[in-house]
Amino acid sequence: MINSENHKVTTDDGFIITVHRIPLAGAVPVLLMHGLFDASPSWVMQGPTKGLGYLLHDRGYDVWLGNTRGNTYGREHKFLKQHQDEFWDYSFHEIGIFDIPNTIDYILNQTGYSQLQYISHSQGCTSFFVMGSERPEYMSKIISMHAMAPVAFFEHTKSPVMKFLGEAHRSAIVLNKYFGTQEFLPKTAFTDMFSQQLCGSDRTKPICSNVLFLTTGFNSEQLNMTMLPVYIAHAPAGASTKQVMHFGQVRSLEGLRKFDYGRLQNLRRYNTLTPPEYNLWNVRAKVSLYYGQNDWLAQPGDAKLLLKKLPNVVYDYLSDYPKFNHLDFIWGIDSWDLIWERIYNNMQSHDLPIRYKSYSQLY
Repeated sequence: MINSENHKVTTDDGFIITVHRIPLAGAVPVLLMHGLFDASPSWVMQGPTKGLGYLLHDRGYDVWLGNTRGNTYGREHKFLKQHQDEFWDYSFHEIGIFDIPNTIDYILNQTGYSQLQYISHSQGCTSFFVMGSERPEYMSKIISMHAMAPVAFFEHTKSPVMKFLGEAHRSAIVLNKYFGTQEFLPKTAFTDMFSQQLCGSDRTKPICSNVLFLTTGFNSEQLNMTMLPVYIAHAPAGASTKQVMHFGQVRSLEGLRKFDYGRLQNLRRYNTLTPPEYNLWNVRAKVSLYYGQNDWLAQPGDAKLLLKKLPNVVYDYLSDYPKFNHLDFIWGIDSWDLIWERIYNNMQSHDLPIRYKSYSQLY
């Protein structure tokens, strides 16, 4: 029987986020951060023999599964309510300057460690880079950072969805008109019924998977079709329209910049007509990059652009499996053999001195 714990992290700006833990007393803590529209269950819902959270716990880590404001486990606030526009006035910027650093502090306080390991997928990487840029003091709290399908550029994207979002002015009008300024694609009884009907039947599962692949890259070989209804039941887990718009701006502004409010508002907020770039040179933690040839969102060419911007990349790996796509990093049937085992081995090499010190103190 695997024990698990729920913890509440209150951010500096008032969000209350539930973080899940698979505890291992005295072990090095590792924080896993999900991508856009996702949540902590993605790391474990493949089960004890397949989920990365379980696999890392079995191999000696104190596993923490993070969440972000606005998703299923981040819908509480000290004084804001979900129906208020202010509740949804955030993007990956606020996740990077509040959610992740406050979660890190909570974990270190709970475990007594001064550093932790960090594994992320997609937006979990983006927000880490924001944290490094805006709160560089947190880099000293990271043993090593492992970025799967890292998103910081969309110059080479193949995703038609991202290409549309990159038409920032036009896409902003469409998003605000059809999705409003609050939650993007909120889950309702109707959307749940629709997704269950589309993704729950053997006849229509291929249609369901192809909708996902249209954004992330096609690869049915690594998608467990039996698990598809489970995946869809958890997604989308929640995000703001502003969050989606900010990712579109990553493409339209040709890089990772702060949110573009328009020239007048930019001048008031940033003192410049265009939003400033995040300073990736501040991301001084040891970073390992893992990306796929068939990832339509995080293309290898964009990973190489990121590689040139980061000062301390210690490992750079393009999967040699040609069909590996954006979702395979978390849902792939063979993710352990293709990617995760490399992450584990790299983590072991980086935290060996910390594990040795901890062992020495015990004995």
